[in-house]
Parts: sequence; C-alpha cells; structure tokens
Amino acid sequence: MRMRKKPNLVPRMERCSHLLIETPEKDFALRGHWRDLMPQAAQLHLELGCGKGRFTVETAAQNPDILHIAVERVPDAMVIAMERANELGLTNVFFVDDDARRLPELFAPGEVDCIYINFCDPWPGHRHSRRRLTAVGFLELYRQVLKDGGQIHFKTDNRDLYEWSLFQFPKAAFQLSEVTRNLHEKGICGVMTDYEEKFHNMGTPINRCVGTKLFRADLPASAAEEDAPAAVTEE
Repeated sequence: MRMRKKPNLVPRMERCSHLLIETPEKDFALRGHWRDLMPQAAQLHLELGCGKGRFTVETAAQNPDILHIAVERVPDAMVIAMERANELGLTNVFFVDDDARRLPELFAPGEVDCIYINFCDPWPGHRHSRRRLTAVGFLELYRQVLKDGGQIHFKTDNRDLYEWSLFQFPKAAFQLSEVTRNLHEKGICGVMTDYEEKFHNMGTPINRCVGTKLFRADLPASAAEEDAPAAVTEE
C-alpha cells in the first residue's frame, strides 16, 4: 500500500532541513567523516527504512552518546520521522533519502558499528528474493561498511522472510545470536516501531535476530556479482 501524500510536504521538510543530509551521486563529503556531525559519538548506528521514525527517535533519545543515521526513500514517511526528532530537539540523529545499494558510496569501510533493519518489505516470491534487504547481495554491502564485529539487528513479523533470512546471514559470514520467533512473549522488549506495536497488539509474533560480522577472506568477484542486489523498481 502506498503512503498517502502528506499535505504541505515541502514546507514541512524545510522546517526540519537541519536534520536532512543531502547525498549527491558523486564525491559525498561525509563518507569517512560522519562523526564530524557529532565528534563525541561513541558509535555510529545506521537504520535502513526508518518509516515514520518512532524506533529511530526513541532509540536516539535513549542513547544520546550514539550518532544515528536513518535512511528512508519515502519522503511522506521521513517527514514524520524528522518532525518527531525535531520536536524532541535531538542532535544525534540525521536522515538520508537514498538507497541501501549505495551504502558503500555513503560510508567508508568499517565506519558503521550497527545496522537496524526493521520490518522491511518481504518481497514474496523467488523472483524477487534478491530485493530483500536480508539477501546475500545486500548483506555483502553491509559487510563493506560495518566494522569487524559490527552487528545487524533484524526484526520482522513475516515468518517466511525470517526463516529464509536465517539461512542468508551465515552465507555472508555473519554469526547469528539472539534468535527468537516471539520477541515480546514475556513483555515488551526494546523500542517498538509503530508497525510493530500494531501487529503485536493483534497477536502477531515478532521475529528478531542479531548477525555479527565475522572475519572472512574476500569473495571471488564472480561470486559477489552473482549475489548482487537487484534494483528496486516501481510496479
């Protein structure tokens, strides 16, 4: 379902423009220098597909010593996230309108400590599998920007996507931990997204795992090309 267009989107975005990072196609100045935005930051955390930003903003508010970068391709969702951050006066979170396939162009090797992937599009069907954000091709991109021992925190309500993803992480040399198929079984665990709260209240179990980057010799170029993430096009 497409998100309804937000009224006055442009002026609303402009009011929060200090939180928005522009990413030109070439020569991105912040690559390797993200911490210039927050020199005292202990870590840099990246969220892919922040949506309306509840998880982003609450996580940033709870961890003021961590620099949070949220990527979102839908401006009508991102403006809500930016407004939430602005209302709280947060100075440790910034937003990027770009594509996950460009992460190595936006971040230097080892620059990111942690990546959050929350409730991404499951892209049902085998022919769409390379578009999933937990596909090996994407995991290889994440390896390029994550530090050694860096982590991916993955949550989804889609059981098929989750079970499939559990087989993808080891293929890209990520060690799995904290694997659960009912995260909130004994009470709310961690910060929820708006989507997550809705489906939890409906009784839908939330799946979660953590993948930790292990050392691995580089893949042959042919193997990397075979698993390269497919371009996402409007359908």
